[in-house]
Amino acid sequence: MVFMAPLAPMQVYGAVAQQSFGMVPLVYVIGVIALMFTAFSYSHMSKEFPYAGSVYSYVSRGLNPHVGFIAGWLILADYILCPALLYAFAGVWMAGVLPQVPAFVWTLIFVVCNTLINVRGITMTARANLVMFWMQIVTLVVFLGIAVKFVLIDGHGMGGFSLAPLFQADHVDFGFIATATSIAVLGFLGFDGISTLAEEARDPVKTVGKATVFSILFSGLLFLIQVYMAALIHPQYETLNPDMGFFEIAKEAGGPVFYTILILINVIAVGIAVTLNVQSATARVLYSMSRENLLPFAQVLAKIHPKFQTPVNATLFCALLSIVVTFSLSIETLYKFVTFGAITAFMMLNATIIVYFYGKKRMRGVKGFLTYALTPFIGLLITGYVWSGFDKMTFMVGIGWVLVGVVVGYVKSNGYKKVAPVIKEL
Repeated sequence: MVFMAPLAPMQVYGAVAQQSFGMVPLVYVIGVIALMFTAFSYSHMSKEFPYAGSVYSYVSRGLNPHVGFIAGWLILADYILCPALLYAFAGVWMAGVLPQVPAFVWTLIFVVCNTLINVRGITMTARANLVMFWMQIVTLVVFLGIAVKFVLIDGHGMGGFSLAPLFQADHVDFGFIATATSIAVLGFLGFDGISTLAEEARDPVKTVGKATVFSILFSGLLFLIQVYMAALIHPQYETLNPDMGFFEIAKEAGGPVFYTILILINVIAVGIAVTLNVQSATARVLYSMSRENLLPFAQVLAKIHPKFQTPVNATLFCALLSIVVTFSLSIETLYKFVTFGAITAFMMLNATIIVYFYGKKRMRGVKGFLTYALTPFIGLLITGYVWSGFDKMTFMVGIGWVLVGVVVGYVKSNGYKKVAPVIKEL
């Protein structure tokens, strides 16, 4: 949940409101429904293969090791670039609050803090997560209290409850559903990070799948509550700043002090809380692929810290790469590449469920069809639709990344003849 960020809708509310005719709550309801199909696919595979590596491990073992390498290569595009994207966001926001300190200085501070926490181990990361989680929950509770007073007690905004933010018959059609699905699916990216920690979880066969599903449900509920109250405070969505819409609403209801505090909390949520988990997940995907000798410099990246038992070199590599990428690519470019890698990997995972469970393991019958054929097929259709909406440049760069992965895989597998050994025991 910290990976997805309980306050995530605040950062995109203005833009989403304008694209959804103010029905932001409906967008997030659609998002929960849409992502649940892919979450179920993660749940099935985490029970079958409780290993670090996320999509790489699942597709390698469920479909084909060489195809799995490409899936891992794609999710790396998401995980490797995502921290840089978030560091860039946080740096820009902090520079807006304290303009005398350049954005790149804030980026370096966030990178160093997260790297130190991640190197010290998953227990340290979990403790930091707990602090960040409750910090965001307390902030959300304060906002909801302000919203209730502003709307229901003082009679401002809509002056009471309304169904308009949830459903407007004249605007809801297939086109709206399609647009909302694209927005919402991208808003929930990060739920898959749980699967990268399977080898550091207690009883991963039972816990990882459940955690993946419930993280989407709980986060979706928090998203729904905050955007619904925001819509009641300020129903004129057309007047909102696309980048600062929610913060403007907070200022309207809670005043300038709360406005500043909310920005700072969001900076901490993105610059430390979310990126802490992204870096942790990225390091473990790199580690998982490197210990099977599938990446360049595999022996270096597969090194485990002797005291903390963490993938130390992979973590340091993620930190260095984040710094380089943040200073090299624009936020818009990073956002497109991150989503391309994630959505493509999700498509491959859903396809793997059908092939492995319904095909290879022949789990048939009504239950088998619904669980291992229909559900992942719907997940494949939803992610495929989102995938089809990328622009030409994103497709070109994304396909270029895949081709590089094909070459690396060819070299490391001796012409796709050698298969990395499947790890039998944790």
